[in-house]
Amino acid sequence: METKTAESRAPEPALEKEKTARDRGLRVVAIGGGTGLSTLLSGLKRFVLYPTELSGRLDSPFIRDLSAVVTVSDDGGSSGRLRKELNMLPPGDIRNCIVALSEDEALLSKLFRHRFEKGSGLEGHSFGNLFLAALTSLTSDFSEAVRLSSEILLTRGHIYPATTSNIELEALMEDGTRVRGETKITASKGRIRELFLVPPDVGPMPQTLEAIAHADMITIGPGSLFTSLIPNLLVRGIAQAIVESPATKVYICNLMTQANESLGLTAADHIRALNRHAQKQIFDFAMINRTPASDELKTKYASEGACQIVDDLDAVEALGVIPVLGDYLDEGAVARHNTARVAQDLMHLMAQRPHPLRET
Repeated sequence: METKTAESRAPEPALEKEKTARDRGLRVVAIGGGTGLSTLLSGLKRFVLYPTELSGRLDSPFIRDLSAVVTVSDDGGSSGRLRKELNMLPPGDIRNCIVALSEDEALLSKLFRHRFEKGSGLEGHSFGNLFLAALTSLTSDFSEAVRLSSEILLTRGHIYPATTSNIELEALMEDGTRVRGETKITASKGRIRELFLVPPDVGPMPQTLEAIAHADMITIGPGSLFTSLIPNLLVRGIAQAIVESPATKVYICNLMTQANESLGLTAADHIRALNRHAQKQIFDFAMINRTPASDELKTKYASEGACQIVDDLDAVEALGVIPVLGDYLDEGAVARHNTARVAQDLMHLMAQRPHPLRET
Protein backbone atom coordinates (compact mmCIF):
# COMPACT_ATOMS: atom_id res chain seq x y z
CA MET A 1 0.00 0.00 0.00
CA GLU A 2 1.29 3.42 -1.02
CA THR A 3 1.60 6.02 1.69
CA LYS A 4 1.38 9.64 0.50
CA THR A 5 3.40 12.37 2.15
CA ALA A 6 1.67 15.22 3.94
CA GLU A 7 2.77 17.57 1.18
CA SER A 8 1.10 15.53 -1.57
CA ARG A 9 -1.96 14.84 0.55
CA ALA A 10 -2.97 18.43 1.42
CA PRO A 11 -3.39 21.23 -1.11
CA GLU A 12 -1.89 24.61 -0.34
CA PRO A 13 -4.32 26.67 1.80
CA ALA A 14 -4.29 29.68 -0.56
CA LEU A 15 -5.04 27.54 -3.61
CA GLU A 16 -7.72 25.60 -1.79
CA LYS A 17 -9.36 28.84 -0.61
CA GLU A 18 -9.32 30.24 -4.14
CA LYS A 19 -10.81 27.03 -5.54
CA THR A 20 -13.54 27.14 -2.90
CA ALA A 21 -14.28 30.76 -3.77
CA ARG A 22 -14.40 29.98 -7.48
CA ASP A 23 -16.82 27.14 -6.84
CA ARG A 24 -18.95 29.49 -4.75
CA GLY A 25 -19.31 31.95 -7.60
CA LEU A 26 -22.83 32.16 -8.97
CA ARG A 27 -24.18 31.29 -12.39
CA VAL A 28 -26.86 33.84 -13.21
CA VAL A 29 -29.32 33.95 -16.12
CA ALA A 30 -31.23 37.20 -16.69
CA ILE A 31 -34.27 36.97 -18.99
CA GLY A 32 -36.12 39.90 -20.55
CA GLY A 33 -35.77 42.64 -23.12
CA GLY A 34 -35.97 46.37 -23.68
CA THR A 35 -34.28 48.89 -21.41
CA GLY A 36 -35.25 46.89 -18.31
CA LEU A 37 -32.90 44.01 -19.06
CA SER A 38 -29.96 46.18 -20.09
CA THR A 39 -30.41 48.28 -16.93
CA LEU A 40 -30.29 45.15 -14.76
CA LEU A 41 -27.23 43.81 -16.59
CA SER A 42 -25.28 47.01 -15.98
CA GLY A 43 -25.77 46.43 -12.25
CA LEU A 44 -25.01 42.69 -12.27
CA LYS A 45 -21.88 43.27 -14.33
CA ARG A 46 -20.14 44.79 -11.28
CA PHE A 47 -20.31 41.42 -9.54
CA VAL A 48 -18.82 39.38 -12.40
CA LEU A 49 -15.29 38.24 -11.56
CA TYR A 50 -12.91 36.21 -13.68
CA PRO A 51 -10.60 33.65 -12.02
CA THR A 52 -7.66 36.08 -12.29
CA GLU A 53 -9.64 38.67 -10.32
CA LEU A 54 -10.51 36.54 -7.29
CA SER A 55 -7.58 37.65 -5.17
CA GLY A 56 -8.81 39.83 -2.32
CA ARG A 57 -12.46 39.11 -3.09
CA LEU A 58 -12.68 35.59 -1.74
CA ASP A 59 -15.23 36.34 0.97
CA SER A 60 -17.60 38.50 -1.12
CA PRO A 61 -20.43 37.09 -3.22
CA PHE A 62 -19.71 37.25 -6.93
CA ILE A 63 -20.90 35.99 -10.31
CA ARG A 64 -18.70 33.62 -12.25
CA ASP A 65 -21.01 33.24 -15.22
CA LEU A 66 -23.65 35.75 -16.39
CA SER A 67 -25.99 35.04 -19.30
CA ALA A 68 -28.73 37.21 -20.80
CA VAL A 69 -31.66 35.75 -22.74
CA VAL A 70 -33.18 38.49 -24.88
CA THR A 71 -36.49 38.71 -26.68
CA VAL A 72 -36.28 39.28 -30.46
CA SER A 73 -39.76 40.44 -31.45
CA ASP A 74 -39.13 44.16 -32.04
CA ASP A 75 -40.54 45.39 -35.35
CA GLY A 76 -40.24 49.16 -34.93
CA GLY A 77 -37.60 51.84 -35.43
CA SER A 78 -34.11 51.00 -36.65
CA SER A 79 -34.46 47.33 -35.64
CA GLY A 80 -37.72 46.99 -37.56
CA ARG A 81 -36.26 48.55 -40.68
CA LEU A 82 -33.21 46.27 -40.65
CA ARG A 83 -35.42 43.28 -39.94
CA LYS A 84 -37.59 44.06 -42.95
CA GLU A 85 -34.88 45.15 -45.38
CA LEU A 86 -32.20 42.55 -44.52
CA ASN A 87 -34.40 39.68 -43.29
CA MET A 88 -32.48 39.51 -40.01
CA LEU A 89 -33.47 39.37 -36.36
CA PRO A 90 -34.01 42.77 -34.70
CA PRO A 91 -30.71 43.88 -33.15
CA GLY A 92 -31.82 46.73 -30.86
CA ASP A 93 -32.38 44.97 -27.52
CA ILE A 94 -29.34 42.76 -28.14
CA ARG A 95 -27.23 45.86 -28.83
CA ASN A 96 -28.34 47.47 -25.57
CA CYS A 97 -27.34 44.34 -23.65
CA ILE A 98 -23.92 44.19 -25.33
CA VAL A 99 -23.30 47.82 -24.36
CA ALA A 100 -24.56 47.22 -20.81
CA LEU A 101 -22.13 44.32 -20.32
CA SER A 102 -19.24 46.02 -22.09
CA GLU A 103 -15.96 46.56 -20.23
CA ASP A 104 -15.50 49.86 -22.04
CA GLU A 105 -17.95 52.38 -20.63
CA ALA A 106 -16.57 55.16 -22.81
CA LEU A 107 -15.75 55.22 -26.52
CA LEU A 108 -16.92 51.83 -27.80
CA SER A 109 -20.14 51.97 -25.81
CA LYS A 110 -20.87 55.49 -27.06
CA LEU A 111 -20.07 54.34 -30.58
CA PHE A 112 -22.54 51.45 -30.40
CA ARG A 113 -25.22 53.80 -29.06
CA HIS A 114 -24.58 56.50 -31.66
CA ARG A 115 -27.69 57.19 -33.73
CA PHE A 116 -27.43 58.87 -37.13
CA GLU A 117 -29.56 62.02 -37.29
CA LYS A 118 -29.35 62.48 -41.04
CA GLY A 119 -28.28 60.75 -44.20
CA SER A 120 -30.34 58.94 -46.82
CA GLY A 121 -30.93 55.44 -45.52
CA LEU A 122 -28.86 56.10 -42.38
CA GLU A 123 -31.14 58.47 -40.50
CA GLY A 124 -32.56 56.85 -37.39
CA HIS A 125 -30.18 53.87 -37.41
CA SER A 126 -27.79 53.27 -34.53
CA PHE A 127 -24.20 52.30 -35.29
CA GLY A 128 -24.53 49.22 -33.08
CA ASN A 129 -27.50 47.96 -35.07
CA LEU A 130 -25.62 48.44 -38.34
CA PHE A 131 -22.55 46.73 -36.88
CA LEU A 132 -24.62 43.68 -35.94
CA ALA A 133 -26.25 43.75 -39.37
CA ALA A 134 -22.82 43.77 -41.06
CA LEU A 135 -21.54 40.88 -38.93
CA THR A 136 -24.74 38.93 -39.61
CA SER A 137 -24.18 39.42 -43.34
CA LEU A 138 -20.57 38.26 -43.05
CA THR A 139 -21.30 35.20 -40.91
CA SER A 140 -24.82 34.40 -42.15
CA ASP A 141 -25.58 33.69 -38.48
CA PHE A 142 -27.14 36.28 -36.17
CA SER A 143 -26.16 34.45 -32.98
CA GLU A 144 -22.54 34.27 -34.17
CA ALA A 145 -22.67 38.00 -34.93
CA VAL A 146 -23.84 38.60 -31.36
CA ARG A 147 -21.01 36.45 -29.99
CA LEU A 148 -18.37 38.25 -32.05
CA SER A 149 -19.73 41.66 -31.08
CA SER A 150 -19.61 40.64 -27.44
CA GLU A 151 -15.96 39.61 -27.87
CA ILE A 152 -15.06 42.91 -29.50
CA LEU A 153 -16.62 44.92 -26.66
CA LEU A 154 -15.21 42.56 -24.00
CA THR A 155 -18.57 41.93 -22.40
CA ARG A 156 -18.74 40.40 -18.92
CA GLY A 157 -21.32 37.84 -19.91
CA HIS A 158 -22.99 35.85 -22.67
CA ILE A 159 -25.92 37.13 -24.69
CA TYR A 160 -28.40 34.77 -26.34
CA PRO A 161 -31.40 35.64 -28.50
CA ALA A 162 -34.44 33.85 -27.04
CA THR A 163 -34.80 32.22 -30.45
CA THR A 164 -33.02 32.56 -33.78
CA SER A 165 -36.31 32.11 -35.63
CA ASN A 166 -38.01 35.10 -37.23
CA ILE A 167 -41.06 35.65 -35.01
CA GLU A 168 -43.94 38.06 -34.62
CA LEU A 169 -46.15 38.71 -31.64
CA GLU A 170 -49.93 38.39 -31.78
CA ALA A 171 -52.18 39.51 -28.95
CA LEU A 172 -55.71 38.37 -28.22
CA MET A 173 -57.48 41.35 -26.69
CA GLU A 174 -60.23 41.34 -24.07
CA ASP A 175 -62.79 42.32 -26.72
CA GLY A 176 -61.90 39.26 -28.82
CA THR A 177 -59.93 41.11 -31.51
CA ARG A 178 -56.39 40.16 -32.45
CA VAL A 179 -53.47 42.54 -32.95
CA ARG A 180 -50.34 41.41 -34.87
CA GLY A 181 -46.90 42.95 -34.39
CA GLU A 182 -45.11 44.39 -31.35
CA THR A 183 -45.47 48.02 -32.45
CA LYS A 184 -49.21 47.70 -33.00
CA ILE A 185 -49.66 45.81 -29.72
CA THR A 186 -47.79 48.53 -27.85
CA ALA A 187 -49.94 51.21 -29.48
CA SER A 188 -53.19 49.35 -28.78
CA LYS A 189 -55.52 50.85 -26.17
CA GLY A 190 -57.24 47.61 -25.19
CA ARG A 191 -56.35 45.12 -22.48
CA ILE A 192 -54.38 42.07 -23.58
CA ARG A 193 -55.86 38.70 -22.64
CA GLU A 194 -53.23 36.38 -24.12
CA LEU A 195 -50.07 36.58 -26.19
CA PHE A 196 -48.90 34.24 -28.94
CA LEU A 197 -45.80 33.76 -31.07
CA VAL A 198 -46.15 33.51 -34.85
CA PRO A 199 -45.05 30.91 -35.82
CA PRO A 200 -45.88 29.21 -32.50
CA ASP A 201 -43.40 26.32 -32.37
CA VAL A 202 -39.97 27.99 -32.35
CA GLY A 203 -37.05 26.70 -30.34
CA PRO A 204 -34.25 28.34 -28.35
CA MET A 205 -30.50 28.07 -28.81
CA PRO A 206 -29.05 24.99 -27.05
CA GLN A 207 -26.75 27.32 -25.08
CA THR A 208 -29.82 29.01 -23.59
CA LEU A 209 -31.24 25.78 -22.21
CA GLU A 210 -27.81 24.76 -20.93
CA ALA A 211 -27.34 28.09 -19.12
CA ILE A 212 -30.78 27.80 -17.52
CA ALA A 213 -30.18 24.19 -16.44
CA HIS A 214 -26.92 25.08 -14.67
CA ALA A 215 -28.01 28.42 -13.20
CA ASP A 216 -27.94 29.25 -9.51
CA MET A 217 -30.27 32.21 -10.04
CA ILE A 218 -32.69 33.09 -12.84
CA THR A 219 -34.22 36.56 -13.04
CA ILE A 220 -37.14 37.70 -15.18
CA GLY A 221 -37.77 41.42 -15.52
CA PRO A 222 -37.98 44.29 -15.25
CA GLY A 223 -39.55 45.05 -18.61
CA SER A 224 -42.77 45.43 -20.55
CA LEU A 225 -44.93 42.50 -19.48
CA PHE A 226 -46.32 41.44 -22.85
CA THR A 227 -43.62 42.61 -25.28
CA SER A 228 -40.37 42.07 -23.34
CA LEU A 229 -40.96 39.32 -20.75
CA ILE A 230 -43.73 36.92 -21.83
CA PRO A 231 -42.35 36.35 -25.39
CA ASN A 232 -39.31 34.59 -23.91
CA LEU A 233 -41.55 32.15 -22.03
CA LEU A 234 -43.42 31.23 -25.22
CA VAL A 235 -40.29 29.90 -26.94
CA ARG A 236 -40.54 26.12 -26.86
CA GLY A 237 -38.69 24.61 -23.91
CA ILE A 238 -37.67 27.77 -22.07
CA ALA A 239 -40.48 27.82 -19.48
CA GLN A 240 -40.06 24.11 -18.77
CA ALA A 241 -36.29 24.52 -18.46
CA ILE A 242 -36.79 27.33 -15.93
CA VAL A 243 -39.16 25.21 -13.83
CA GLU A 244 -36.83 22.20 -13.90
CA SER A 245 -33.71 24.23 -13.09
CA PRO A 246 -32.57 24.05 -9.46
CA ALA A 247 -31.95 27.80 -9.60
CA THR A 248 -33.59 30.38 -7.35
CA LYS A 249 -36.13 32.16 -9.56
CA VAL A 250 -36.71 35.88 -9.02
CA TYR A 251 -39.22 38.22 -10.61
CA ILE A 252 -38.06 41.84 -10.65
CA CYS A 253 -41.30 43.79 -10.64
CA ASN A 254 -41.83 46.86 -12.79
CA LEU A 255 -42.10 50.25 -11.10
CA MET A 256 -45.01 51.68 -13.10
CA THR A 257 -47.87 50.27 -15.15
CA GLN A 258 -48.02 50.75 -18.91
CA ALA A 259 -51.31 52.05 -20.23
CA ASN A 260 -51.21 49.77 -23.25
CA GLU A 261 -49.81 46.61 -21.60
CA SER A 262 -50.47 46.46 -17.89
CA LEU A 263 -53.15 49.05 -17.09
CA GLY A 264 -54.40 48.45 -13.54
CA LEU A 265 -52.31 45.31 -13.01
CA THR A 266 -50.82 44.82 -9.54
CA ALA A 267 -47.55 43.10 -8.70
CA ALA A 268 -49.42 39.82 -8.18
CA ASP A 269 -51.26 40.29 -11.49
CA HIS A 270 -47.90 40.49 -13.29
CA ILE A 271 -46.79 37.22 -11.70
CA ARG A 272 -50.11 35.56 -12.59
CA ALA A 273 -49.76 36.64 -16.25
CA LEU A 274 -46.22 35.24 -16.45
CA ASN A 275 -47.28 31.96 -14.82
CA ARG A 276 -50.32 31.68 -17.08
CA HIS A 277 -48.30 32.05 -20.27
CA ALA A 278 -45.59 29.70 -18.99
CA GLN A 279 -48.31 27.26 -17.90
CA LYS A 280 -46.18 26.76 -14.79
CA GLN A 281 -45.61 28.32 -11.38
CA ILE A 282 -42.23 29.97 -11.85
CA PHE A 283 -41.03 32.22 -9.05
CA ASP A 284 -39.58 31.82 -5.58
CA PHE A 285 -39.14 35.54 -4.91
CA ALA A 286 -40.40 38.88 -6.24
CA MET A 287 -38.35 42.05 -5.82
CA ILE A 288 -40.83 44.88 -5.33
CA ASN A 289 -40.18 48.59 -4.96
CA ARG A 290 -41.41 50.21 -1.74
CA THR A 291 -40.40 53.82 -2.50
CA PRO A 292 -43.37 56.06 -3.34
CA ALA A 293 -43.06 58.13 -6.50
CA SER A 294 -43.09 61.89 -6.18
CA ASP A 295 -46.29 63.79 -6.95
CA GLU A 296 -44.58 65.25 -10.01
CA LEU A 297 -43.71 61.82 -11.39
CA LYS A 298 -47.18 60.47 -10.60
CA THR A 299 -48.76 63.37 -12.50
CA LYS A 300 -46.51 62.79 -15.48
CA TYR A 301 -47.38 59.11 -15.69
CA ALA A 302 -51.08 59.75 -15.02
CA SER A 303 -51.16 61.95 -18.12
CA GLU A 304 -50.14 58.83 -20.07
CA GLY A 305 -52.69 56.65 -18.32
CA ALA A 306 -50.11 54.94 -16.11
CA CYS A 307 -49.48 54.77 -12.36
CA GLN A 308 -47.22 53.20 -9.77
CA ILE A 309 -47.71 49.44 -9.48
CA VAL A 310 -49.64 48.37 -6.39
CA ASP A 311 -47.55 46.10 -4.15
CA ASP A 312 -50.27 43.68 -3.02
CA LEU A 313 -47.96 41.58 -0.87
CA ASP A 314 -50.60 39.24 0.55
CA ALA A 315 -51.69 38.29 -2.96
CA VAL A 316 -48.05 37.78 -3.99
CA GLU A 317 -47.50 35.48 -1.00
CA ALA A 318 -50.70 33.59 -1.82
CA LEU A 319 -49.04 32.66 -5.12
CA GLY A 320 -46.23 31.00 -3.18
CA VAL A 321 -43.82 33.86 -3.90
CA ILE A 322 -41.80 35.61 -1.18
CA PRO A 323 -41.74 39.42 -1.60
CA VAL A 324 -38.39 41.15 -1.21
CA LEU A 325 -38.93 44.86 -0.64
CA GLY A 326 -36.38 47.54 -1.51
CA ASP A 327 -35.91 51.17 -2.42
CA TYR A 328 -35.56 50.52 -6.13
CA LEU A 329 -37.04 53.67 -7.68
CA ASP A 330 -34.70 56.18 -9.30
CA GLU A 331 -36.51 59.27 -10.50
CA GLY A 332 -35.42 61.18 -13.56
CA ALA A 333 -37.20 62.08 -16.76
CA VAL A 334 -38.77 58.63 -16.35
CA ALA A 335 -38.92 56.05 -13.57
CA ARG A 336 -35.95 53.69 -13.64
CA HIS A 337 -34.75 50.93 -11.35
CA ASN A 338 -31.77 51.76 -9.19
CA THR A 339 -29.67 49.06 -10.77
CA ALA A 340 -26.98 49.08 -8.08
CA ARG A 341 -29.53 48.41 -5.30
CA VAL A 342 -31.33 45.74 -7.29
CA ALA A 343 -28.09 43.92 -8.10
CA GLN A 344 -26.86 44.24 -4.50
CA ASP A 345 -30.11 42.81 -3.12
CA LEU A 346 -30.03 39.94 -5.59
CA MET A 347 -26.55 39.04 -4.42
CA HIS A 348 -27.61 39.40 -0.79
CA LEU A 349 -30.61 37.16 -1.43
CA MET A 350 -28.37 34.46 -2.83
CA ALA A 351 -25.90 34.82 0.03
CA GLN A 352 -28.73 34.20 2.50
CA ARG A 353 -29.93 30.94 0.96
CA PRO A 354 -31.70 28.85 2.11
CA HIS A 355 -33.07 31.34 4.63
CA PRO A 356 -33.67 34.59 2.67
CA LEU A 357 -35.00 37.67 4.40
CA ARG A 358 -38.51 38.98 3.80
CA GLU A 359 -37.13 42.52 3.49
CA THR A 360 -33.72 43.78 2.41
